[in-house]
Amino acid sequence: MMKLIDGVQYRSYKRKSVTWARPYKPGESLEGVSVSKEDTPSTGGLIAVNEKNPQDKWYIAAQYAADNLEVDQ
Repeated sequence: MMKLIDGVQYRSYKRKSVTWARPYKPGESLEGVSVSKEDTPSTGGLIAVNEKNPQDKWYIAAQYAADNLEVDQ
């Protein structure tokens, strides 16, 4: 499926894997965690980790997490 977003054509991709993450704790150090310049870490955000490379960590914004992720039982 193709979609035009902000004047640029994108293609949809589905994930094949699980995202390993934990809740962000407000005020915690984000040293070693990639944070997009558009994001301001807040309650409800997540810190994700690449299980094959534990040094690869990134912040997931609270609204994105709420809209796209759910706990895998």
